[in-house]
Amino acid sequence: MGRIAVAAIVTLWVVPISILVNRIVPDSYMDEIFHVPQAQKYCNGNFRSWDPMITTPPGLYYLSLAHVASLYPGIVFTRVAPSFSAACSIQILRSINGILAVLCSVLVYEIISHLRPNLDDKRAMIYAVILALYPLHWFFTFLYYTDVASLTAVLAMYLACLKKNYWLSALFGIFAVFIRQTNVIWMLFVACSGVIDTTLTFHDDNIQMHENDVVVEESSSLIAKGSLTSKANLRKRKFSRTKDVGKQVPQFTRFSSINQKLGLLDEIRAMILTMWRMRFKLLVSFFPFVIVLIAFVAFVCWNGSIVLGAKEEHAVSLHFAQIMYFGLFSALLMAPMHCNLSQVIDLFHSFWKGRPLSFFLVFIALLAGFISVQYFSIAHLYLLADNRHYPFYLWRKVINVHWSSKYLLIPAYICSWFSIIKILGESQRKIWVVAYFLATAAVLVPAPLIEFRYFTTPFYFLMLHSQMNGRLNWSLVALLYIALNAFTMFMFLFRPFYWENETGKQRFIW
Repeated sequence: MGRIAVAAIVTLWVVPISILVNRIVPDSYMDEIFHVPQAQKYCNGNFRSWDPMITTPPGLYYLSLAHVASLYPGIVFTRVAPSFSAACSIQILRSINGILAVLCSVLVYEIISHLRPNLDDKRAMIYAVILALYPLHWFFTFLYYTDVASLTAVLAMYLACLKKNYWLSALFGIFAVFIRQTNVIWMLFVACSGVIDTTLTFHDDNIQMHENDVVVEESSSLIAKGSLTSKANLRKRKFSRTKDVGKQVPQFTRFSSINQKLGLLDEIRAMILTMWRMRFKLLVSFFPFVIVLIAFVAFVCWNGSIVLGAKEEHAVSLHFAQIMYFGLFSALLMAPMHCNLSQVIDLFHSFWKGRPLSFFLVFIALLAGFISVQYFSIAHLYLLADNRHYPFYLWRKVINVHWSSKYLLIPAYICSWFSIIKILGESQRKIWVVAYFLATAAVLVPAPLIEFRYFTTPFYFLMLHSQMNGRLNWSLVALLYIALNAFTMFMFLFRPFYWENETGKQRFIW
């Protein structure tokens, strides 16, 4: 029932807004001028022609072919288009993202239900609907971009991994990489998450069994001394202990007390030792991911770059400031979690309790932030020249408005990341948090261009694994997203502008 309700609610805004966008912006805009003609070439059966300006693989175009093929009988019956190639109009191509957005919201609902089994169905449904409103994901639902398809494939891969179906997860991983090549990082993260859960769960089971054995031995000793505890109760405890061992319990609830006792180094040591003990089982389970990784490395060697086209403009760089931007951007879009008094007090208390180590970590973080901003902050040509994107104005009016402004933002970057790490650490293992940070950095740091679209996938992983509760918090997040969506779509549709010596309309876009 929850899946159907989520899909129905998301459809209620996808359909009318899609119609509105197609009516006001009937022609290709921004990156659509590359994607739409390429997809239409595929519709004409021309699979050898490739636009050198397209940087991503052709996964979206093949998916669009399947989408058009599924609609073609109805198109012929209603005489909307005379041929298959004519059916590949921009409106039909854009509609694939609307369908994927609905599917993506259902996947989010399933993941939330799996990670938080104690959450009632109604709340899981509400959370999934609110996450479907995430501004970057919501906006590009109505254009022919790769973002929605990429996120949907990654979440399908993750859900399959959570359900221990690793072969299916790797299959979705192939599809995710075939849509956007940087998804290979998220495939590795998903596989790493599965290894962490498998090995440390096995380790926790052994600890639990050992603790139960100690209890049984103590109980046996008390019985021998004439305790009132009966042998029947002892046998019952033994049975319940053996029955519970190995039972699959989702990440949010599994042995949280044990997890709190282990430090990061303890988790790493326990994971390595358990991996060695389970090496054959892990190899069989996660071998499909290894195959995909080998195939991807072979492709990069053959292609000479991770991107397909426009290689000079998208050369791999060391843009460490990008990870700083993501931290602050995510904190602002999760403001009710970060900007409340209790969270600030808890964060300060944890630092004060861990002194002097915590003060040393703050110093190192501030130093790393300064180095990142000073030496690894890139002003890409597209960022400086294209005033249609919001990062253009944020760069000029906030980050680079004064020589000191980029340095004054460093404490905000660091506080945002410390708050994110604390929120994740409340429900996730420490090694999982480290893996998440490394995966996010591996995706964002090599990108020379500041693009908020790149933040979508790591932001969803962040939200899905943050225990944000309370109607007020989620209500505030929903209001924030609705306000941003209303503003950005209004500016896109109803506030066009013109460039000098250019005839076409220009529109504001994320």
